[in-house]
Amino acid sequence: MNKGEKAGSNPIGIVVEEGKSYFWCTCGKSSKQPFCDGSHKGTEFTPLAYKAEESKKVFFCTCKQTDDQPLCDGSHNR
Repeated sequence: MNKGEKAGSNPIGIVVEEGKSYFWCTCGKSSKQPFCDGSHKGTEFTPLAYKAEESKKVFFCTCKQTDDQPLCDGSHNR
């Protein structure tokens, strides 16, 4: 799968809840970054499910270039 278009330059920190699933936008078109709003419809992209293993703050990628999807790996700095 191709990587989506850049939706931002910095990760977005979200406090996730243990056991809850979050659906990360892979296309970069969602207006609800970093999460999916269905804007990918008609494209090759689908949201990526992230299930929180514990309650904590994690940083979701917005540049869509991370190799650690859906979390930021610093790709926006390259």
